[in-house]
Amino acid sequence: MNLHLKDKVIIVTGGAKGIGAGIVKVLATEGALPVIVGRNEEDNLAMVTEVEQAGGKVSSIAAELTTPDESARAVQQVLKMFGKIDGLVNNAGVNDGVGLEHGTYEAFVASLHKNMVHYYLMAHHALPALKETKGAIVNISSKTADTGQGGTSGYAAANGGRNAMTREWAVELLKYNIRVNAIIVAECWTPLYEKWINTLPDPKQKLASIESKIPLNKRMTTAEEIANTTAFLLSEKSSHTTGQLVYVDGGYVHLDRALANA
Repeated sequence: MNLHLKDKVIIVTGGAKGIGAGIVKVLATEGALPVIVGRNEEDNLAMVTEVEQAGGKVSSIAAELTTPDESARAVQQVLKMFGKIDGLVNNAGVNDGVGLEHGTYEAFVASLHKNMVHYYLMAHHALPALKETKGAIVNISSKTADTGQGGTSGYAAANGGRNAMTREWAVELLKYNIRVNAIIVAECWTPLYEKWINTLPDPKQKLASIESKIPLNKRMTTAEEIANTTAFLLSEKSSHTTGQLVYVDGGYVHLDRALANA
């Protein structure tokens, strides 16, 4: 499908690895001009090289988004480079395990900055440019806001905030024809997920147990599957879709758990 994203300038935070990298690759394949915004310049440039070697176009900006002023700087740099912004994908974040019982105020607030505050700031600073292009915003979120997980209050709260902001922005930005949607991720295979599972006593058994509970195909979601839906929601092919929380999870969150034994 031609999503008509050619030469569309789309910011992707955390676009150097994992789900963000998948999104960048798909956007580049569609002819868009993704801009990676992430803290590690070396990782950013490695992804730029990979995309360019595959024939795509991509740019990158090193920015530490937990520092509020960095969001404004990143947006201004994109505008200096391209003169416009057609889309924003808020993706950067980490399940950092800041719980209730053993957490602290400082760690909880830091988790919100890692996972939610920069979503607001990137959208706030990009908004004037998005109004000009009637662009779109996609927020990447997590099942933890629906299901809980245990021991990760900061991340769960941030994802609840991501979901609420998605609906709130969709309402506020109706008058500008700016669409805002979120993709809810459940069990998606990424380098970070692989790193986590390898810390467990029996990684293979744990992975098999998780996959057995995913209704569709009994397998993990891929970053490319998240990316394909993201590209669709950024495109005019989804021109009457806004304020939606789209679950790309093989039915993990909502389908009957009895299916795990089917």
